[in-house]
Amino acid sequence: MKKLFLYIGLTIGAIVSLFPFYWALIGATNESGKMFAKPPNLLPGDKFIENIINLNETIGIGRVMFNSLFVSITYTVLALLISTMAAYAFAKFKFKGRDLIFSIFLLSMMVPYHALVIPLFKMMAGLGWLNTYQALILPNLAYPFAIFLMRQNMLAFPTALIEASRIDGAGEWRIFWSVVLPSMKPALAATAIFLFMFQWNNFLWPLVAVSSTDMYTFPVALSSLFGLSRIDYGQVMAGVSLATVPIIIFFLLLQRHFISGMLGSAVK
Repeated sequence: MKKLFLYIGLTIGAIVSLFPFYWALIGATNESGKMFAKPPNLLPGDKFIENIINLNETIGIGRVMFNSLFVSITYTVLALLISTMAAYAFAKFKFKGRDLIFSIFLLSMMVPYHALVIPLFKMMAGLGWLNTYQALILPNLAYPFAIFLMRQNMLAFPTALIEASRIDGAGEWRIFWSVVLPSMKPALAATAIFLFMFQWNNFLWPLVAVSSTDMYTFPVALSSLFGLSRIDYGQVMAGVSLATVPIIIFFLLLQRHFISGMLGSAVK
């Protein structure tokens, strides 16, 4: 009976979690008017290709997808590298003011993101980087939450392994790349997923920093579909469905690292 109630609860939770994705797919295959039909239409239609063609004519799917993937992947790689190196320094190096600097990083998480938009805009304008990939990628590379998340995992890493590597003659870079990082795969995967989702879903800053449609990312491009007089929900749902695919693929590629041993490679 316990298992029965458990599976009933899990089934209800799965339906609640997956229904918005199913609703978006249904909307992408139907014309706009059927989104608000009574009773609601829960069956696929035959308008998916038409909606995709109309969406491509409106926003240019290929260019928008390239912009979002290039910005998100580049940002994730750079931010993950910077966050991991900073976390390693905060966790394993002893230097004056370490705890104070880390506390300042944590306090910066309390600053509303909207309060940073105007200073960032003036900075990018002064550098001549508005409407460029640099303006979309470089801000927030040293992301405080990513540094915090990696530091907490670095603290659990045995310092004895680092000291043993130093005795064997390994330099700090060799220790970082060959001993510490291979043991941080679960934490790296979790942080990478968080950073990728943050950048992929980022809407406010690309909206401010980008002015031409050739530089639009998916959130900004989808927002342009909402007109003042008419909204084609078939196009909107088709765009939303396409926008969720890279996040799902990215998560599936990294999910196996969540169950890998924390210290397996280092012990080997």
